[in-house]
Amino acid sequence: MAINLNLLLKVMVQNKASDIHIRGDSQVYLRIHGKVTPVNASNMTEKEVQDLVAPLMSARHKAIFAEKHEADFSFENPELGRFRFNVFLHKGKTGVAVRHIPLVIPTFEELRLPIDSIKKLLTNERGLILVTGITGSGKTSTLAAMVEYLNQNWDSHIITIEDPVEFAYTEKRCIISQREIGNDTTSFVEALRAAMRQDPDIILVGEMRDLETTQAAITAAETGHLVFGTLHTMNAVQTISRIIDLFPPHQQVQVRMQLSETLKGIISQRLLPCTRGGRLPAVEIMNTTPHIKKMIAENQIDSVSQAISKGAFYGMQSFNQSLVRMHKDGMAKLDDIIQAASNPDDVLLAIKGIEQEIDSGRGK
Repeated sequence: MAINLNLLLKVMVQNKASDIHIRGDSQVYLRIHGKVTPVNASNMTEKEVQDLVAPLMSARHKAIFAEKHEADFSFENPELGRFRFNVFLHKGKTGVAVRHIPLVIPTFEELRLPIDSIKKLLTNERGLILVTGITGSGKTSTLAAMVEYLNQNWDSHIITIEDPVEFAYTEKRCIISQREIGNDTTSFVEALRAAMRQDPDIILVGEMRDLETTQAAITAAETGHLVFGTLHTMNAVQTISRIIDLFPPHQQVQVRMQLSETLKGIISQRLLPCTRGGRLPAVEIMNTTPHIKKMIAENQIDSVSQAISKGAFYGMQSFNQSLVRMHKDGMAKLDDIIQAASNPDDVLLAIKGIEQEIDSGRGK
C-alpha cells in the first residue's frame, strides 16, 4: 500500500505524536511523549518523499527551498488539524519534520500550567511578557492558551506575527489579526513597525530572533502595548542576560533601564514524562516586582533567581519549586525530576526536607 500524506497524518494523530519525521530512503518516525519511535513497514524512497511534499509547497516556498535548502510552511487538514512543516536536505536527500497543531486551542488546565500565576501576569495591560524554553518545550501551546484566555475575557485587538501561523483562533471578544511572515508581511521587524499603525492592544511576536526584532518588541511594549514573545532560553536569569547581550556594550545600560520598565514577567518551561501518561511542564514564573526591577536596572541579574524562589506571594515559583511539587504530588519519577533540574543537588535537598517534615509529622 502506497504511503500518502493523509495516511501519515492520521497515524500521527491516532498515536498522539507531537512530531513525525519523513526522510528519503528511510523509514518514518513518530515522536510520542518525547521519544522517537519507528513506524513499521514505512520505508519511503527519495522520490516518494519529494512527491509527497511538492504539492504542499507554494511557488515562494519552492524558491526559498531551492536557495536555502530548507523551508517552513503550515498545512491544514479539516479533520485532523493544522501541521507545521519544515522541509530540509540532509546528505543531499529530502527530510521533512512535521509538528501537529491541534484544531482546539488548549486551556491552561489542559496544559497543566500554574493557572493563577499566569492569570496574574495577564492582568498587565502593557509591557513585555516572555515565554521561554528549548525547542519542543510547549512554548507555542502556552502562548496560544494565553491569547485564547484574553480572547475570551478582554475586548481588544490582538495581532500575531508568526512564521508560519500555527494555532488558528476563532474571534470571541477580541479581533485577532494573524500575520504570516512571507505571505502577509516580509519580516518580524517590518510587521512590528507596521503594527504601531494598526491600533493593536496585544502583539504576539512568534520569535525574538535577533537584535532588531527584540528592539522593536521592547519599543512596542514601551509605547503602551502588551507584547508576548518567545526565546530559546532556559530560565528567567538566562533570558534577561540573553536580551541584554544582544545589544552592543555601549547600549547595554540603556537596555537594562528599558527592560526594568517594560518587562512584566517571564514564563520558562521544560517538559517531563508524567507518571499518569503524557508530559507535564515544570514551570518557572518571574513577575517583575519593584525589587526585581531594581536588580535588572542595577545589573544584579544573578540575584533574580533568589527573588523568584522567595516570591510566592507575587505568584512566582522557581524551577526547583515546580520540580519539588511534582515529586510531592507523585506526578513525575525522581530520575526525570533530577534530570530536568538546573541544580540537581538543591532539588534533592528540598525533597529530603519535605520527606523529613512528613516523617516528623507522623512521629507526633
